[in-house]
Amino acid sequence: MKKILGLSCLLLLVPFLSARAGKVVTDSLSSSILGKQVKYNVYLPDGFDKSGKEYPVVYLLHGLSDDYSAWVTKGNMQTVVDELIGTGEAREMVIIMPNAGGPDVHHVQNGYFNMPGCRYEDFFFGEFVPAVEKKYRIVSDKGHRAVMGLSMGGGGSTVYAQRHPDMFSSCYAMSAWLDNKMRQVGGDNMEEDCLYIVSKAVSDHSALDFIDNADEKTLDALRTVKWFIDCGDDDFLMDINVALHQKMRNRGVKSELRVRNGIHNWEYWHLALRLALPFASRNFD
Repeated sequence: MKKILGLSCLLLLVPFLSARAGKVVTDSLSSSILGKQVKYNVYLPDGFDKSGKEYPVVYLLHGLSDDYSAWVTKGNMQTVVDELIGTGEAREMVIIMPNAGGPDVHHVQNGYFNMPGCRYEDFFFGEFVPAVEKKYRIVSDKGHRAVMGLSMGGGGSTVYAQRHPDMFSSCYAMSAWLDNKMRQVGGDNMEEDCLYIVSKAVSDHSALDFIDNADEKTLDALRTVKWFIDCGDDDFLMDINVALHQKMRNRGVKSELRVRNGIHNWEYWHLALRLALPFASRNFD
């Protein structure tokens, strides 16, 4: 009898839980800067279509060799977000997942920076952010905007917040690709190889060099952003993530650091997202 009652209660809860679920939609934007149509995914919280409200936003960036769909298909982000909003650990928010690459890293340009033949950062701030924030009723100010990502997207998030601290209230970097001094990465024709180009761009936009070279005015601006660095203890990028935290600490820019058990994989980033979204929520406004 107890088993029957338990099952009955669970069945009664299913419609309630489903009714509170958000949704993910796929959209696209025609970019004159990139000269192409750019796809992206958007998570919309439950009731978005009828609420008429404006929402805070998280820009959630993917890693090298992935695309805009990765956080949904590999990271199971919709389930995570629904649970966090449902329990009150995260605020209702819109989450934007832009496209910045693909699996053929030698022939498809990956990366979030301006590179030869791909002015992605200009596109992101000049076209993408204004368009999506208008379309999806986002509160377009620093206090309601956060950026986060994994690996290449973790590095992109960090550098975006460094170079545009007036735009973001917080930055959460997961297993971030922050620097790359080994520029000889790519194929035989390295200068035409897309992996070489993005590797060089990561080096040219080094998050560590940025801290080393920052003047006091820049440091003051960085102090207006809440920073969180999260990397696995067996991740090949751990040392460089810890180094960034130490450099920021030495220059008076506070950041949180977590080195948890794990490697450079989706199991780690799935849990990281459960920490990242409450962190962003706490630092909105």
